[in-house]
Amino acid sequence: MKAHILNSINETTRAMGNAALPYVKVSAEIFAEALWPTRCASCDRPGATLCEACEQQLPYIDWNQACPLCGAPFGMQQCCECNTTMLNAASREKLPYARAVSAISYDEEAKRIVSAFKDKGERRLAYDMARIMTRYIPPEWLDESPLVTFVPASTAAFRKRGYDHAQLLSKEVANMAALDHASLYARPRSFDQRQLDRTKRLANMQKRIQLLPAASTPPSIIIVDDVCTTGATLFAACDALENTGVKHIYCLTFARV
Repeated sequence: MKAHILNSINETTRAMGNAALPYVKVSAEIFAEALWPTRCASCDRPGATLCEACEQQLPYIDWNQACPLCGAPFGMQQCCECNTTMLNAASREKLPYARAVSAISYDEEAKRIVSAFKDKGERRLAYDMARIMTRYIPPEWLDESPLVTFVPASTAAFRKRGYDHAQLLSKEVANMAALDHASLYARPRSFDQRQLDRTKRLANMQKRIQLLPAASTPPSIIIVDDVCTTGATLFAACDALENTGVKHIYCLTFARV
């Protein structure tokens, strides 16, 4: 409720003019905080969008156990996600990116955080999620000064939420990692992935993601998203970069199913 009201106030003040925006925004935030105190997206305790106790208890992925290629939580010895059988089922011979990493496993705690961020309008969680994700960026990625980009929300999702969650998240990651940020992809016209099984997810995203006509692609790119389920969205985003001159594609997500 609080987030939706603040978003509405922001839209109204923009119409009033830039001069009024800072004063009205601060007053609105003070008023909203008094009526609806900030609460943790996980435990609902007041004080922060993600409290310290809940952040410490998140199911962080251990690099010593995760797949060194696709980032699956327990794929160091034999990955159940990017093996030959699974890739063949997706009509692929190899992964379309150099490496993918995720910060946490997608359990009920992660689900509450992502839901609050995407579906309940709590945009401030982008900062908390990005702070956690940035710690998982391998140092060798940063040596290449990659461009940070994102997979845009579908047109329907953007209209429903009033903002693009992936754009917010990727901008925060770029700021924290001191990297450049840019929008490379056109908004896809795809169905919501969350109710689809693996096969339907892959079919749903096939060729759905296209580059913007004026997109300029650097040699190294990090694609940011909130959750990796089957990898269908990231696969499609990587496919769109084929034959563009990009040498290294990396993928970074907050949670991994």
